[in-house]
Amino acid sequence: MLIIPAIDLKDGKCVRLRQGRMEDSTVFSEDPVEVAARWVDAGARRLHLVDLNGAFAGEPVNGEIVNTIASHYPDLPIQIGGGIRSADTIEAYLRAGVQWVIIGTKAVKDPDFVAEMCQRFPGRIIVGLDAKDGRVATDGWAEVSEMMATDLARHFASAGVDSIVYTDISRDGMMQGVNVEATVAVAEAGGIPVIASGGVTNMDDLMRLAEFSDRGILGAITGRAIYEGTLDMAEAQAWCDTVSQSGS
Repeated sequence: MLIIPAIDLKDGKCVRLRQGRMEDSTVFSEDPVEVAARWVDAGARRLHLVDLNGAFAGEPVNGEIVNTIASHYPDLPIQIGGGIRSADTIEAYLRAGVQWVIIGTKAVKDPDFVAEMCQRFPGRIIVGLDAKDGRVATDGWAEVSEMMATDLARHFASAGVDSIVYTDISRDGMMQGVNVEATVAVAEAGGIPVIASGGVTNMDDLMRLAEFSDRGILGAITGRAIYEGTLDMAEAQAWCDTVSQSGS
């Protein structure tokens, strides 16, 4: 199971939000590239980047920073989300060296777009399902639809999606623990590997998730926990590797 550090970009800085509220942000660094270096040095094998401004604008806003991080670490897998709603944006990110792009709002509003992009960019498309009480939210979490995350996961099962990032909005940035049950439900509904997001606070959360790694849990994204020190990035990844090797 992968431990994936999150670098959320707002106005060129590395921040963390609480429950996706742009007005409730904490700035952790003025230099996102330095932050990326910190997590790489700690043993991160993948980075999760989010263009928060882009999620609301519907197009990349912090794309230059993403490109800089990708150029600094050409061999490090990077996934990027936020404002990805066109083939041109996807192509630009992939050309810059990003490994995967995460389609969120556009996936909910135009599912056929996901299937088209999976055909055009095979193995490079991740769907981001952000949910509140199981219902998918869009537009930087500003709008909550009537669509259930599990139903959308089933819909994308045959589209060729690489994986799903599932975020429980109510847990995101709140340090209240990951919603393991909902995450596993999405993995089982779609049969697509799922990366857990939202609420990862300490090793207890990872231990609970690891129990379901054989049911489609690929990894866990962590943000506030590693920035505030309730979870040690290097220790967490080392533990996951040990568990994987032991087969338990």
